[in-house]
Amino acid sequence: MNFGLSEEQEILQSSVGQYLEKECPANRLRDIFEGEDGFDAALWQGMVEMGLAGLVIPEEFGGAGLEILDLGLVSEVLGRAATPGPFLGHTLAGLAILRGGSEEQKQRWLPRLASGEALGSVALCESRDRAGAEGWGPEDWKLSAAAELSGTRPHVLYGSRADLIVVGVENGLCVVEGSAAGVQWTPVKGADRSRRTDDLTLDGTPAERLPDGASAAQFVRDAGLVALSADAFGGASRLIQDSVEYAKTRVQFGVPIAHFQAVKHQLANMATAIEPARSLYWYAAHALDQIPEAAPRQAAIAKAHLTDQYLQIARESVELHGGIGFTWECDVQMWFKRAMFDRAFLGTPSLHRERAAVLADW
Repeated sequence: MNFGLSEEQEILQSSVGQYLEKECPANRLRDIFEGEDGFDAALWQGMVEMGLAGLVIPEEFGGAGLEILDLGLVSEVLGRAATPGPFLGHTLAGLAILRGGSEEQKQRWLPRLASGEALGSVALCESRDRAGAEGWGPEDWKLSAAAELSGTRPHVLYGSRADLIVVGVENGLCVVEGSAAGVQWTPVKGADRSRRTDDLTLDGTPAERLPDGASAAQFVRDAGLVALSADAFGGASRLIQDSVEYAKTRVQFGVPIAHFQAVKHQLANMATAIEPARSLYWYAAHALDQIPEAAPRQAAIAKAHLTDQYLQIARESVELHGGIGFTWECDVQMWFKRAMFDRAFLGTPSLHRERAAVLADW
């Protein structure tokens, strides 16, 4: 039995990695990170031209027709480069339409999302005061579905730029157009400037319910957990690599700090903590594609463990970089803040560990 990636999947990761290495090195990432809205139109257009905007949208709608495992593999590479932009929210919006929309809704939106003509996002958090631990799942949504929606949704990825927003409502999902009446946006000054969010206020805003939104909502949430898990794996791997390189060049007491046994042990512990966890997001993605009854629990486990490990490795990377590690000038801070985002968005590890226990009938 083959537990590795196919040649096509390896080429996919390699191609995206090469593009980001050329187009989004650390100096360009810093420029975007320090910019007004964390968005680079040219970088996003390049990702669109590579087919990433329609990665999981079927070929009949102009997409690549790939699976959730492929979404995870791309998310890993994006996380490794701390790639800024709307990929996560855009992809989840496409999955929501694909899994829950009517044929007319699919025909209207999926080709535009796949081509990058329209930008999508999702509004899945019930309330700001519950955003850390609860409020992200279909079971938490209290906004009543109607032809017009009135309410709030915090933490919408690149919401003010979105042409399409999928809103979590009671017993399902609704679609709101970004230009619709009653849509108001409030920018959020979050720590992770590579993925900006806005708070959404709806005031009698026209909305369309997705006919199969109730069944699609769980899938969309779990696909988001897989993407965040993969992003965390990629980001943690990058921090370990950068810490190793720094340890080889930082001289203390006349020798590179990589000579010190304590530093060697710390780097080894970081590597052994994250590398075996790759299989968690691989299996969670595979379950969403092939074993739907196991998918919710596996997605919860992957998200809880990998995002926790990412933040811990980010902390240790700061320590290994010494005094400079705590400064804005050190690149580590960009990945550290991304780790904070991955850990919190769609629910914290404690929430998903509890979900995993409940789903296992513990």
